[in-house]
Amino acid sequence: MSELLIIKIGGQVIDDPVTLQRFAQSLAAIDMPVIVVHGGGKVATRMSEQLGIETKMIEGRRVTDASTLEVVVQVYAGTINKQLVAQLQAQGKKAIGLTGADGDLVRAKKRVHPKMDYGFVGDITNVNAGGLDELLQSGYLPVMAPITHDGAGQLFNTNADTLAQSIAVALSGFYQTTLVFGFEKAGVLRNRHDERSVINRISRTEYEALRANGVVSDGMIPKLDNAFTALSGGVTKVIIGKADQLTDLLNGKSGTTLLHE
Repeated sequence: MSELLIIKIGGQVIDDPVTLQRFAQSLAAIDMPVIVVHGGGKVATRMSEQLGIETKMIEGRRVTDASTLEVVVQVYAGTINKQLVAQLQAQGKKAIGLTGADGDLVRAKKRVHPKMDYGFVGDITNVNAGGLDELLQSGYLPVMAPITHDGAGQLFNTNADTLAQSIAVALSGFYQTTLVFGFEKAGVLRNRHDERSVINRISRTEYEALRANGVVSDGMIPKLDNAFTALSGGVTKVIIGKADQLTDLLNGKSGTTLLHE
């Protein structure tokens, strides 16, 4: 079974032209099939402010009303996606920008919550692994924006970490899949203010203890939840670290590697 790298990058990487270029250069040196999944919440928030649209968050998740959905589709599937595709093309990669609606690649349903309405936020119901594999076999590097659909014409805003995890699990039947959550931090930190305090390896049991003690908190919690869900779903390896240090991450020289139990 051949190898596949799926890497998710966030708005902090996309927002910084220097970091984005370093990421593209680092990715160009990787000699295996790759899928990139990106977020871009900070850019969407800025655009919403410019348009006078209030940004509402619940437990770190963006509430997506009709106006906000228009913004995130334009920002994620448009501006950010095409900037990233262009950077990868400049490095000689055959990149193709996509959403879940393209080729019916990722379907979702509207999130139902007993106490709050998230609006047009979609929870993934199906990943078209065969369709993604066809693109990979044709030499393409899919660049996935976190926009999904329900098959009946409705688009949804979907969490990019969850999208990356779901794609990685779906393709684990085709490839030995490595999932990288790339962001601006050096990895999972024992002290969030000290980049030298990286935890090199972490098991789910250790994660639960660190979470209970407040060492791991805020946005790192859903990221690690998605990471361990990927491992339990058949993904070979999950790594968290700096997006522009791909070679070192894959070689175990930097970042945090999650352990099977």
